[in-house]
Amino acid sequence: MKNKIDLEITVPNQTRYLSLIGKIGVDLARVVDQFHGDREAFAHHLNMVLTEAVVNAIKHANAADPHKEVQIRIRLSDKELFIRVYDQGRGFDLCGVPDPAFAPGQLEDKGRGIFIIRSLMDSVEYKKAKGGNVLEMRKRLG
Repeated sequence: MKNKIDLEITVPNQTRYLSLIGKIGVDLARVVDQFHGDREAFAHHLNMVLTEAVVNAIKHANAADPHKEVQIRIRLSDKELFIRVYDQGRGFDLCGVPDPAFAPGQLEDKGRGIFIIRSLMDSVEYKKAKGGNVLEMRKRLG
C-alpha cells in the first residue's frame, strides 16, 4: 500500500466549518496516488460530497443544535475512499428521499444534497450508529 490515510475530525454543529471540511476533501484528492482520473474534478467532487454531507448533518440531523457535533472519518486504502459522517439526530430513511425536481426553473431544496452525493459516490448508506446515525459513502479508486 502506497498511502493509507485515516482521518478523524470532529467539528461543532456550525456551518462556518464547512469550508474547512471541503478543503480537506480537495487536498486529499490531490495527494491520492491510486486515483488516475481528472484530479481537479475529483477534488471538486470530494469538496461537494463532504460539504453536502456535513451541512445535512448540521441543519437536518442535528437540527442546528449548537450543543451537538458532527464527526467525519475518512479512510483511504489502495482500492477505495471510505467516508463516514456521524450525526446525533433522529435519523431518516435514505431510500425515502426523492430526487429533486429538475423541471425548468425548479430545483427543490429537499433531496438535492443526497442526490449530489449519490451521483458522485459509488455507494451511499445511512444507518443507526452509537449516539445517532452515520452516512457512509464509498468511492472506488483506480
